[in-house]
Amino acid sequence: MTHPSFARLTLPLAGLNFVNQAARTLVATIGPLLAVEFALSASQLGLLAAMFFAAYAAAQLPVGLAIDFWGARRVQATLAIVAASGFVICALAPGPLLLAVGRVVTGFGISAGLIAMLKVNSQWYPKHRVAAMTGLGVFVGALGSLAATVPAALLVPALGWRGVFALLGVMAAATSLWIWLSVPDHGPGVVPQRRSLAAEAREFGRIFANAGFLRLAPAVALLSAMNFTYQGLWAGPWLRDVGGLDDAGRATLLLVYALGLMAGSAGFGQASSVLQRRGWGPMTMPWVAMGGMAAVQAVLILDPSHHPAVLALLWFVFALCGAAGPTGYAAIGQRFGAELAGRVATAINVAMLVLVFLLQNAIGWILDLWPRTASGGWAPAGYAWAFGLTLALQVACLAWMLRPERNR
Repeated sequence: MTHPSFARLTLPLAGLNFVNQAARTLVATIGPLLAVEFALSASQLGLLAAMFFAAYAAAQLPVGLAIDFWGARRVQATLAIVAASGFVICALAPGPLLLAVGRVVTGFGISAGLIAMLKVNSQWYPKHRVAAMTGLGVFVGALGSLAATVPAALLVPALGWRGVFALLGVMAAATSLWIWLSVPDHGPGVVPQRRSLAAEAREFGRIFANAGFLRLAPAVALLSAMNFTYQGLWAGPWLRDVGGLDDAGRATLLLVYALGLMAGSAGFGQASSVLQRRGWGPMTMPWVAMGGMAAVQAVLILDPSHHPAVLALLWFVFALCGAAGPTGYAAIGQRFGAELAGRVATAINVAMLVLVFLLQNAIGWILDLWPRTASGGWAPAGYAWAFGLTLALQVACLAWMLRPERNR
């Protein structure tokens, strides 16, 4: 049997992940505009951004089950239309309430971007290639993060932030058609599901009872959660309030962030597959990434030089390490069969997205403890405490992974 090419199999799904990443990153670019237009405080802006991830989290377990039961093609084509409608709501929103509704709808629509790729790649590729192929798909998706930085900032004067949302809606609708026409219904030799939906749902119990899953999932989930927490909102305000960058400088540094995400998506996936073929464990590269991200946070807490080159390096490495999250997903997924790939990934995603929702709000609450600066931003001391919170959480998760064998 001839296997479909990457262009037919993974690329259309990566196309929706492109829209997913653009939607996540866009608020970091236009957040200051929204805060001024709607007179939002830090906690209100954090809540607005977090609503997207709350909906994303709520959809995970049902979406993972649906993908395992009906296939990625049908589920993703439908969800892409839902995402398109969410972007249209955002574009037409007269105030923050309807904008939040649009973000919720969009969060539901793009909720299976990574999961669908993991599912399809697990069906069509050998185990040692799943991380590499998924990494390439996430690399393509990360182009959406890049598009939501300088290109989006350049489009805002011509289209307005509403026009940018409308453009994303058109792209989501086009991607729906692409997925429907290109992606196969099932993997090679896979017989369509005959068990009841209720029986399939009970398989979540086996996942959550697995000792390896419980030991590894918190650290992997937090790795991606910190990436989305800062890329999705707080990196932009930090660059303004602590880094002292203007709008153009902030958009440039966010582009550097997106480049780091792209490099990490492809690099960590490929490196993991190479090391695994040579006998290394599948969690090797996620471990490296976790250590790197912890080191960057420690430097940011110590208030490094504000030279743009230094800031660019720090945020590039932060994004590079955060991009290793999908490699951790694939590593944990290898403990289960391909038939559970969607549900394993969504089980991790639930924890990750709940963390994003909590962290985006918690950082806003922390920043509001200090008076606003003369320019309308937030105090640098608040950001240092926010990084202290995320660093402490990561150390705790790493300690959980390192428990003695008798306590596992």
